Amino acid sequence: MSGVHLPFSGKVALVTGAAGNIGLATAKRLATMGADLALLDLDQAKLEQARAGLDGHDVRITIHTCDVTDSAQVKQCVDTVVSELGQIDFLFNNAGYQGAFAPVQDYPDADFARVLQINVCGAFHVLKHVGGHMVTRGFGRIVNTASMAGVQGPPNMAAYGASKFAMVGLTEVAAKDLAPYNIRVNAISPAFMGPGFMWDRQVELQAKAGSQYFSTNPEEVARQMIGSIPMRRYGNIDEIPGVVAFLLSDDSSYMTGVNLPISGGI
Repeated sequence: MSGVHLPFSGKVALVTGAAGNIGLATAKRLATMGADLALLDLDQAKLEQARAGLDGHDVRITIHTCDVTDSAQVKQCVDTVVSELGQIDFLFNNAGYQGAFAPVQDYPDADFARVLQINVCGAFHVLKHVGGHMVTRGFGRIVNTASMAGVQGPPNMAAYGASKFAMVGLTEVAAKDLAPYNIRVNAISPAFMGPGFMWDRQVELQAKAGSQYFSTNPEEVARQMIGSIPMRRYGNIDEIPGVVAFLLSDDSSYMTGVNLPISGGI
């Protein structure tokens, strides 16, 4: 692809949670559009696999092991990315943890704290330090991963739902704070996505939680979830990256503080 001008040529995108399904799929889309990539995740081995999965793209790719719950570590990582790649133009703020499934009265305290530490504090640390760099440049495009769990609270997911409602709110606040610096901040809210580990886990744990909303049979839970979607199917992971790319691109140049559902009509 050398010599061909692509839409994101000359841009650098930082992706957190880059070793996960959504992070890696989005990194691949951004690479095909010409963006250089900084991939952040907690797991070094999975990051190596993610980078290997991006072989063949004519872009620069760096990987960084980073615990987003540690603000100092995030700052150091952002400084390293800027040093190695020159700047950060785009942020896909995507690292997250789904947490336990239990009714609110039985929800484990430690897991509630862990979910909020990763999904809210972690996302804030990344937003703060990348946003600070973008302010110095007077340019930036940010997409946060929220969830339909932060639009309509799901049963048995107190921590995850609370964290994603917070993510929608943080997006709206950051959009206002950063607008004067030519930085746009938007969010995406996927609903049921599959197939794979996250779909299977959600189906199994909702069945085990035992509530009036879902069967105790995982196969029936899967049918109930799909039956709640107007399009009558779960979304494919590959249906997410294009929405992220749109929000990072000039095609969405007058959009900020927006949360786009990727939900099949829920």
